[in-house]
Amino acid sequence: MKTLDLQEIREKLDRIDREIVSLFEERMKVVGDVAEFKITTGKQVYDGEREQQKIEDVTGMVEDEFRKQAVRELFTQMMTISRRQQYRLLAEHGLTVKNDFQPVKSLPMEQVRVVYQGVEGAYTHEATLQYFGTDGEIYHVQSWEDVMKAVAEGEADYGVLPIENSSAGAVIDNYDLLIKYQNYIVAETFLTVNHALLGLPGASTQDIRTVFSHPQALMQCSEYLNSNRQWKQISLENTAVAAKKVVEEGDLSQAAVASEIAGKLYGLNVLKSSINHNKNNTTRFIILSRKPVYREDAQKVSISFELPHKSGTLYNMLSNFIYNGVNMRMIESRPIPGRNWEYRFFVDIEGNLSDCAVQNALKGISEEGLNMRVLGNY
Repeated sequence: MKTLDLQEIREKLDRIDREIVSLFEERMKVVGDVAEFKITTGKQVYDGEREQQKIEDVTGMVEDEFRKQAVRELFTQMMTISRRQQYRLLAEHGLTVKNDFQPVKSLPMEQVRVVYQGVEGAYTHEATLQYFGTDGEIYHVQSWEDVMKAVAEGEADYGVLPIENSSAGAVIDNYDLLIKYQNYIVAETFLTVNHALLGLPGASTQDIRTVFSHPQALMQCSEYLNSNRQWKQISLENTAVAAKKVVEEGDLSQAAVASEIAGKLYGLNVLKSSINHNKNNTTRFIILSRKPVYREDAQKVSISFELPHKSGTLYNMLSNFIYNGVNMRMIESRPIPGRNWEYRFFVDIEGNLSDCAVQNALKGISEEGLNMRVLGNY
């Protein structure tokens, strides 16, 4: 048997690679013909049953188990690339994701009603003032769902909700509310959160036995609070409500974790300032409207979609971003009520709804996933 030297081996591999590329180019031309057929007939690009049969056929041509798996991965990837090519061709013919979003130069900000959850002095109140100033009519409600209802029913023009904290992570209940109500994210604002331990005038840290605050605030200050093991920590609906409770009950042994602004508003003293362990603690708030509009200069798109709990489904879905050069900023998952082991994903991507790359990616997700929704472009 002749022994090949390294140069001969490389030349042989180069020849095979050229043949593979040539066959790939030929295959992609046929994919273009398939796209033209689907454009004419209105047939969907994604045909899961056909793709699965094709993968079974090609893997059946290989006996070795390692190479069988390799062929499966290779053709799965090739199918994905082929779909991306078809979506591009469909987009060139104007067959993109249909939506009701309208671009606007700016959001109406004069004589608007804005609703937030909590009471005056809460961080959401601060975020509302930070974004809208004092020109609009600002009012508060008891729960996050009340905010969504007020916007959906037209009682408020905009609603403000916390969605993510740099220390504690996602506010998962509000992701669920984004699905329950047909409101749209039209803007966002970031608020630096600096928690203080607030007590009644005359109280000291030695007097404290009970601390009230929102669960995330307690979490964000856990290092300091847990170092005082004699303190009982009790969760309330928000930080300002905690401050208000301490004032109303007038008990020197009670304290609240809230902002120093809330302390001044309710007449509490700062017993310890800046007790959150992450000094860069920031909360992202979303601004919601019942109208599907987006600023012409918007650079972030939020979407949701559903997937079954099967190997490779999420990877295949996210490849829509990869092959269109769309950068993903965030992903969260939530279980779908009543459907065990199936999940709804929330994804933020960079871009604008007018971008061809974004449209191509959304077209792929709308065909390959379930119940895809554009939650906003802002």
